[in-house]
Amino acid sequence: MTIIDAEGLIMGRLASTVAQKLLAGEQIDIINAEKAVISGSKATTLREYDETLKRGKPEFGPYFPKRPDRILKRTVRGMLPYKRARGRDAMSRLKVYVGVPMEFQDKESIKIEEANMDRLSSNKYLRLGDVSKKLGAKF
Repeated sequence: MTIIDAEGLIMGRLASTVAQKLLAGEQIDIINAEKAVISGSKATTLREYDETLKRGKPEFGPYFPKRPDRILKRTVRGMLPYKRARGRDAMSRLKVYVGVPMEFQDKESIKIEEANMDRLSSNKYLRLGDVSKKLGAKF
């Protein structure tokens, strides 16, 4: 089992790396999902997530999550063949948490260097927790 701390990691790069590891058969737990970073303009990012959330109708969908752990899990799902058995098996090996649960307090977590936010050239980014709060999540 691999524990990944999402604090200060770019969400898209984190999701693609996690998707590759899941397809290889690893069990992955992601902690601190609300501290992941979405790069780009704050106004544009919030507008795009708001448009995605309001698409469709509440009765029929498509349904888009508001909570940061579920948004991150949905992002990873988009990089997997989730409609096939292989992708469903990979998704079953992924768990995402807001904060650090009690069972992971004393365990060592890893950081993914290729997803580190230090590679961003500007300060145009937004934390996933802030996006969730703007969408109306209560976590």
